[in-house]
Amino acid sequence: MTSDFLQYQAQTTTHPLAMEISHANGCYIYDTNNKAYLDFVAGVSACSLGHRHPKVVNAIKEQLDKYLHVMVYGEYIQEPAVELAKLLAQHLPESLECTYLVNSGTEAIEGALKLARRATGRSQIIAAHHAYHGNTMGSMSVMGYEERKQAFRPLIPDVDFITFNNKDHLNQITPKTAAVILETIQGGAGFIEPEDNYLAKVRTRCDEVGALLILDEIQPGIGRTGKLFGFEHFNCVPDILVTGKGLGGGMPIGAFTASKAMMSTLQDRPKLGHITTFGGHPVIAAAALATLRETVESNLMEQALEKEQLFRKLLVHPLITEIRGRGLMLAALTPSAEITNELILKAQNRGLILFWLLFEPKAMRITPPLTITNGEIVEGCKVILSILDEINA
Repeated sequence: MTSDFLQYQAQTTTHPLAMEISHANGCYIYDTNNKAYLDFVAGVSACSLGHRHPKVVNAIKEQLDKYLHVMVYGEYIQEPAVELAKLLAQHLPESLECTYLVNSGTEAIEGALKLARRATGRSQIIAAHHAYHGNTMGSMSVMGYEERKQAFRPLIPDVDFITFNNKDHLNQITPKTAAVILETIQGGAGFIEPEDNYLAKVRTRCDEVGALLILDEIQPGIGRTGKLFGFEHFNCVPDILVTGKGLGGGMPIGAFTASKAMMSTLQDRPKLGHITTFGGHPVIAAAALATLRETVESNLMEQALEKEQLFRKLLVHPLITEIRGRGLMLAALTPSAEITNELILKAQNRGLILFWLLFEPKAMRITPPLTITNGEIVEGCKVILSILDEINA
């Protein structure tokens, strides 16, 4: 299977991990030799309820017995999609009342950028250095890493960059600005949180000049930071909210949410201002609805903050220089990329799944399912510490 994988399936790097998967359940993934791997990554923050959560699986099976895709998005009334959008609205500020469901986080970013330009009649987009919002052309245009963009230029025009957490750059947001797009917590950069009321200051500046604020919650959203949405920690409500990853419970989804009035600008002049065939797919929407219900009805969000403290208590070592992030969106940094690489690769051999961050080579991702137990956290941290002891010997 490995040779076929490398021959026929397009690769993203020259050295994929290439673990052959048999099955997964809860917080464990099993290879074809039936070796169990404790998952500290959750599909890069996507499997928020773990693997094959019973409520998600049951919702999928029930929907399979009714219908699959029946019509392009937005034409027919399909209960799972309607109920999902309604439940999101019930747990968001009043200004965030209308959701457009799409297929992925990057598509949701594309829709949000289009919506901002359409609603304001302006073209300038301001993003942050070291930002990551996806890899389609529009999303890449607001990525703050030139070395990853250069090979694909030209990208969309009229995009400028400010430095996250630098309030002195806010005067670059002007009456020409359609929108400022920021990750609530910068992910690829190393799980950088806003400081000194930064997001509220961006919100104020946007209001002063009539610009919109887009917050990318693709990774911190849906309970991962201890609240349903990361912005709830930071005294800031966006005009457009982008979600994905954990919303699907292991199924592919994205969404962008705004006011009803703003979203209506995509209905006319031109009609079909944003269109997707499979967005809001009933099976995926059913999985997302079950995921969202379980997240808001359980105590998983409260537990995420308690589990964060357990990680911080356990992961004390001379080779761990810092732990960033909040809830179960954590990044442990070592003194060098070489140490982090060795740790991640050795951990997989010993049955623990860790992973890298996109742009901070010294960081090790710790984003397990919200359902992870304290015992599983202890088990995984023992593996990490034992490997670091060997490296430090």
